[in-house]
Amino acid sequence: MLVEDFDYDLPPELIAQEPLEQRDASRLLILDKQSGVVRHSMFNRLGQELRRGDLLVLNDTKVLPARLFAVKESGAHIELLLLKQEGLKTWQCLARPAKRARPGTKLFFDLPELNATVTATGEEGTRLVEFQYEDDFFPLLERLGKMPLPPYIKKELTDQNRYQVVYAREPGSAAAPTAGLHFTQRLLAELAEQCGIETARLTLHVGLGTFRPVKSKRVEEHIMHSEYYRLDEVDAVKINAARAAGRRVIAVGTTSVRTLESIADEQGRVHAEEGLTAAYIYPGYRFKLIDGMITNFHLPKSTLIMLVSALAGREQVLNAYRLAIEERYRFFSFGDAMLIL
Repeated sequence: MLVEDFDYDLPPELIAQEPLEQRDASRLLILDKQSGVVRHSMFNRLGQELRRGDLLVLNDTKVLPARLFAVKESGAHIELLLLKQEGLKTWQCLARPAKRARPGTKLFFDLPELNATVTATGEEGTRLVEFQYEDDFFPLLERLGKMPLPPYIKKELTDQNRYQVVYAREPGSAAAPTAGLHFTQRLLAELAEQCGIETARLTLHVGLGTFRPVKSKRVEEHIMHSEYYRLDEVDAVKINAARAAGRRVIAVGTTSVRTLESIADEQGRVHAEEGLTAAYIYPGYRFKLIDGMITNFHLPKSTLIMLVSALAGREQVLNAYRLAIEERYRFFSFGDAMLIL
């Protein structure tokens, strides 16, 4: 299977540069994964598209303000993107420009109580950076860091919380689980109280894989990077109860899909656990647990559009994308949403 098979042409003006004023005011494309039929709605009408008893599984990871700006002793500037904590005070980072961040390089920040040293070169050109500070790192990060927006977003984000899902709880992610950005607390309450929709939560911290394009020619040759996940007992019970009752389990976002499919056994049952997953889902994969998903529109030739194609079929997904482009949907992180059932 060729990576080129998952390409499509997107007019640049359809790449959303900022979130809508109202989170749930985005458009919603509904794709029937059996027939390929496409319908159009709005995200704030999601309850009309779901059944009473459906279970939505949300990723409650919290995005760190992981972009840091430092200077070397020479005065040269370096930007760091924190990806994953590797030790008590050591983080795997992307550095830009990387050539200025050789092992042994000392880095200084606008806060005098924080500095760092590049200690090693990591996988795929990342850097291991050891930070020096006296107290807790995360309050310093909140004061100093900026949200790590994807490179295709050129506009500065005025409200940092708009790149955070409203149910974010567990700090540790280098990117938002963007399918969840459409939810408001009001919509979640409406789904529960008026529509009988249940929710469960899990955590998957998005890491290096999100920032690396697929470089191989064949889909099967790409290697995913591992990311930390956790599913608690109370949520495992909810998921198993829904399955046992014949109710639908609908993952919110590709991160939730990868986590659920990593944990599920061959009967589609899950149990509480934490660990690392490098799950790579592309057409031909047999889903063990999920019945549907809510997702955004993804980059061409990305592992994310491959995952969506595994659930709904490559031709049907690319046709849905063509229709979305014709209808001038907004694409990528701050764009509109799809519901696949």
